[in-house]
Amino acid sequence: MNSQSKPVSNFEFICLMALLMSLLALAIDSVLPALSQLGSDLQVAEGNDIQLVLSSIFFGMAFGLIFYGPISDSFGRKKTIYLGVGVFILGDLISLFAVDFNMMIIGRVIQGFGAAACRVVSLAMIRDKFEGPEMGRVMSLIVMFFIIVPAIAPSIGQGILWVGDWRAIFAFVFVVSLLSIVWLHFRQEETLIVEKRLPFTITVIVHGIKETLSNKTSRNYMLASGFIFGSFIGYLSSSQQLLQVHYQLGEQFALYFGVLALAVGLSSFANSKLVMRYKMVNLCLVSLTGLLAFSTMFLVYCLVITGEPALLVLMMYLSATFFCFGILFGNLNALAVQPLGHIAGVATSVISSIQTLISVFIGGYIGYLYNGSVMPLTIGFLICALLSIILVLMAKQNSKLSAA
Repeated sequence: MNSQSKPVSNFEFICLMALLMSLLALAIDSVLPALSQLGSDLQVAEGNDIQLVLSSIFFGMAFGLIFYGPISDSFGRKKTIYLGVGVFILGDLISLFAVDFNMMIIGRVIQGFGAAACRVVSLAMIRDKFEGPEMGRVMSLIVMFFIIVPAIAPSIGQGILWVGDWRAIFAFVFVVSLLSIVWLHFRQEETLIVEKRLPFTITVIVHGIKETLSNKTSRNYMLASGFIFGSFIGYLSSSQQLLQVHYQLGEQFALYFGVLALAVGLSSFANSKLVMRYKMVNLCLVSLTGLLAFSTMFLVYCLVITGEPALLVLMMYLSATFFCFGILFGNLNALAVQPLGHIAGVATSVISSIQTLISVFIGGYIGYLYNGSVMPLTIGFLICALLSIILVLMAKQNSKLSAA
């Protein structure tokens, strides 16, 4: 069937966008159970250095995000995704055939650069079709479907390790990437009509960047989302060491990781309903307050008890914080892009690029502070939540002043 002959349903559109956006999560989370094996094969000397296999892909994505938005505004959304996934596949193949750790990191950076197209152009396609509360609802549904991937990806990776080694995981990611492009090509129509495309010039791009950064409301939401996503990257970077090694979960790590990911999916589903009744900014403030409160209570608990908290208590704390994350991820991004719909591609690129750069450095720092305890992660959650509350309140005030 030709992609232009019959428009796809909203449900299929949501599933396709979730798959494209989840390629990054698949490339990260499916490798988690194999990090010890990968580090041993590639002779990684320092234990915390293995976290670079995860954080380097975000570093590459941060630079790719600024690149693909303007291209999609000029040449269309689908062609830009074709380009990005092609780069993603190249990076995956480099990592697949890596003979040392440096080659692995180069491949992961290239993977991240390519995956940026899926992130930024998918958001622009969503903005092409929806706006306001409906956009927030669709984003929440996409996050809900998207979260299935990180929930099951570690189990997939663990299953692959039963019959192969870590290289087979990269081969699996290669196959899924190809299938996503085939689906996009044959089933999804172009969402940016020719009449609305912008000329690909430096002037247009610079103007879009200036307009995006000069919008105080978007800027504050962008910074807040960077802090929150940064704390989440801190968890991703240290989760294997904390849960699989420190708490000695072994092969059960994939199960516990999946349970926590489902907490994000559950809250995203709840948010898809709540956002139609309550303002996105108020939902963000409630969630940030919850994240701050949970982290403060857990930190006090850790300081009072002798030794490390029980695994059950840790899982209860992480589940509560991840429920907050599920509401924040979709809403903060939608709030940041909302005032800039007329330059959605460039705006999404700038917002996502800066957000990711912030989150890479914050998440990498939190991960490198890992010392065999949950304290660095808990303190990281607490500080990021506090800073984000201040930024969201400032953005809310800016919105009122602009409307006045």
